Amino acid sequence: MEQKVYSVTQLNKFIKMVFEKNTVLFNLSIRGEITNFKAHYTGHLYFTLKDETSSIKCVMFKSFASNLKFNISDGMKVVVTGQVAVYEANGTYQIYCKEIAPEGLGELYLKYEQLKKKLESEGIFDESHKKKIPFMPGRVGVITSRTGAVVRDIINVSTRRFDKVNLLIYPAATQGVDVPRTVINGIETFNRLKNVDVIIIARGGGSFEDLFGFNDENLARSIYNSEIPIISAVGHETDFTICDFASDLRAPTPSAAAELVYPQMSEIVSKLNMLKHRNNQAILNYIALKKQNLERLKASKLERLPLNMITNGRMAIDLKLKKAEALVKSKVQKEKISTVNLISKLDALSPLKTLTRGYIVAEDKSGKIISKKEDAKVGDEVTLIVTDGKIKADVKEVI
Repeated sequence: MEQKVYSVTQLNKFIKMVFEKNTVLFNLSIRGEITNFKAHYTGHLYFTLKDETSSIKCVMFKSFASNLKFNISDGMKVVVTGQVAVYEANGTYQIYCKEIAPEGLGELYLKYEQLKKKLESEGIFDESHKKKIPFMPGRVGVITSRTGAVVRDIINVSTRRFDKVNLLIYPAATQGVDVPRTVINGIETFNRLKNVDVIIIARGGGSFEDLFGFNDENLARSIYNSEIPIISAVGHETDFTICDFASDLRAPTPSAAAELVYPQMSEIVSKLNMLKHRNNQAILNYIALKKQNLERLKASKLERLPLNMITNGRMAIDLKLKKAEALVKSKVQKEKISTVNLISKLDALSPLKTLTRGYIVAEDKSGKIISKKEDAKVGDEVTLIVTDGKIKADVKEVI
């Protein structure tokens, strides 16, 4: 019987199918030492995992590599978790890594990931809850070790950037079991006294184990409940802690935190000058525009319309005044004529007019005119009124 002959591709496909059907190979963790490490420009990581007698190729694609919390290097002892599969093109099998943890810290990493997922599900890390860091705060609270390079770096960077620096240091443990308690005390003290505008939690770089004190649930909740904005500056740029996720802002280093809090004074002055210039220019442009509008109005019929209205109004008023004056003069003339006629009539009826014709008017003592003889008695004193005066006389006889 003739033996069946397979192609290389058929063999590799068969081996790949066998690997894929094996559930043990689908998700397992392997301990070893990293060698031949290479970070590709695409973001993928390639390396070999070895022990005393064997080795196996490994690859971690960019989508998983971006989640790493530490830098990988040759000689590092790690535990990788992933799937063993065959690369069909060249018939080699390798581990497709999903997670990598330094050996010996697996339990700490597990606690870290479990706490991170728990707090994330509760919304402790939500962006909507994060408070805005104030611009140019009056006073900055720093929770860090009393001594060491961190506090000096923050002071040096702050004073170099801004000449009105006001820092208040709260000493706290930055490594070990006392970290959560002392940092929480600092947060609660600043919140109780309300004597700072922003808080920086700072610590220099270190191993994952050194920074583990900042992966504390109570500390995360204290940061979340703080009324004062908090910046986390724990470790180096590649180090991530629960403290970082819970804070309102993460700084890659303590020095960077100082730069985020205090702006560069020269930049502020330059920006103010620029804004002043822009404001002045805007005012000048606005005035120039209004002048142009005014000139256009002056040259337009619309501008002349009010003047024409005023001129026409004045002429109408003058005309009405002239008519009124004429009416008044006519009325006065008529009244004069009427008055003269009345005076003439009164003059004709006046007793004085009768006197001019030779008549005399007699009055008794009381000034009453004697019109009948019964009004006078013998012996009465009477006054005779003539044209040029009066004559006193006594009644001798009434005829």
